[in-house]
Amino acid sequence: MDAKIVNRYSDEELEEFRVLIESKIAEARKAMEVYQEAYASSGNDTTDTAPTFKNMEEGNQVLSKEENSRLAGRLDKYIANLEAALVRIENKTYGIDRMTGKLIPKERLRIVPHATLDIDSKIKEKQK
Repeated sequence: MDAKIVNRYSDEELEEFRVLIESKIAEARKAMEVYQEAYASSGNDTTDTAPTFKNMEEGNQVLSKEENSRLAGRLDKYIANLEAALVRIENKTYGIDRMTGKLIPKERLRIVPHATLDIDSKIKEKQK
């Protein structure tokens, strides 16, 4: 990042983003609890012990647990990215494109509050 950072969001704007990010973290943690509960619950009972039904049911549980685990992993990464954004707010570097040093538009940050690149930089990064 060769560009010198000249602009930054005001303290009031940073506070607005902090509130938004903290609410996103709370939502994500609630969703994480649901995935963790679903993953932890085995659902094993003796209501139907027919071998065919049991095999189908166990296969479905494995797929469901794998999906829950995958989704929980994505959520965990999302939460970590949001927490990193809170650190950038504290450092007053939030909303600054890490490639160009320019401000990321507020509209983008409201949609993707953990963004570290504006759209143009993101496209350039993907092309590398």
